[in-house]
Amino acid sequence: MTNLVKAVAFAQHLQAKTVQAGNIAVDATAGKGYDTEFLARMVGDQGKVFAFDIQQQALAWTAERLLEGGLEKRVELINAGHEQMLEHVNKPVQAVMFNLGYLPGGSHAVITEPETTVRAVQSAIQLLTVGGLITIVVYPGHPGGQAEFELLKDYTMQLPQKNFIAVHYQIINQINNPPQLFAIEKIA
Repeated sequence: MTNLVKAVAFAQHLQAKTVQAGNIAVDATAGKGYDTEFLARMVGDQGKVFAFDIQQQALAWTAERLLEGGLEKRVELINAGHEQMLEHVNKPVQAVMFNLGYLPGGSHAVITEPETTVRAVQSAIQLLTVGGLITIVVYPGHPGGQAEFELLKDYTMQLPQKNFIAVHYQIINQINNPPQLFAIEKIA
């Protein structure tokens, strides 16, 4: 057993220290609903999660997962790209989670795109409360993933240090470009 964790698990670990009952949170890429379910458990009955995905199949899988856990009333599922976040979320949020790339079990041709992802992160930053956290799991190993990684790295490095702490977490001894994590905390 190891104390070190992979990017997705580390993102949830960080968010577990941030999200509290009653908070508003966003899953910017619902996928199969793992992060949506995690956030719904964290925000409790008084909180709310907005979960985005452009693929109807992803939202169906997420809805099924939420129903099985009795969490469906805590989540609003939105069939839209994450870059449209500001059109659907009009409240300050404590947490935003991105898990980029393609939908596991879905078409590998449908992927998150660098430009729309950066626009979504910019929107998330506008919504984020002081003390709030954005986690972004990026997959540089799939077609298009390296470009998305590079654009996100450039963007996060430019965030003003008086307002944000931005970190990059990666496993460095594995082949095939394992997932990496960016985390952005709003401090002012």
